[in-house]
Amino acid sequence: MQALDHARYLALREGAEVLEADGTGDKVLRLADGSMLKLFRRKRLISSAAWYPYARRFADNCNNLASRAVPCPHIRKVYRIAEIARDAVHYDPLPGKTLRQLIESSEPSDRLRDQLGQFIATLHEKGVYFRSAHLGNIVLTPNGELGLIDVADMRTYRKPLSKKMRLRNFKHMLRYTEDRQWLLKPENAIFLNAYLSSQSTCNANELQTILGA
Repeated sequence: MQALDHARYLALREGAEVLEADGTGDKVLRLADGSMLKLFRRKRLISSAAWYPYARRFADNCNNLASRAVPCPHIRKVYRIAEIARDAVHYDPLPGKTLRQLIESSEPSDRLRDQLGQFIATLHEKGVYFRSAHLGNIVLTPNGELGLIDVADMRTYRKPLSKKMRLRNFKHMLRYTEDRQWLLKPENAIFLNAYLSSQSTCNANELQTILGA
């Protein structure tokens, strides 16, 4: 993690567009060159962020995904900005549109359901446990691949995920009503069948129990 003094921080963010902020300040900036700066604040004095900052986790997770050939943001630098008590990660965003954006714009859905089912199976087979799994964090890139963004809350393992972790990950995907309605379209089981056909750890009954919960 590289120290970034306040003057250099102000120069870096000059002309930036604030994409996300809260009462404590800026959270996500689009810089003048199109790259992104994501700022993290340690919310508690005693927490794991003290020895493993969220900015570092975000960067490490991107690097772990890249090593597994999963499309994701490209990391430039990880900073500690002491004067504003923030850690920051500077990265090139993953180009494309989120699945939620595509669904809202009435893009063909069945093909996306099939592709998403295969993609989630691939992540699980590659040992990726993405706790923030929802349609707003999965991107369809211009070359037709699916990739992940906002990956601070993620773990990677050397082996494929266990059945327990896979089923738990599906529960994460069903937290948002609009995602659940799209994934569980009553007249077909494209997403479910695509996942099942791309792995052999979970069976249909186990997934139906989770999806129907």
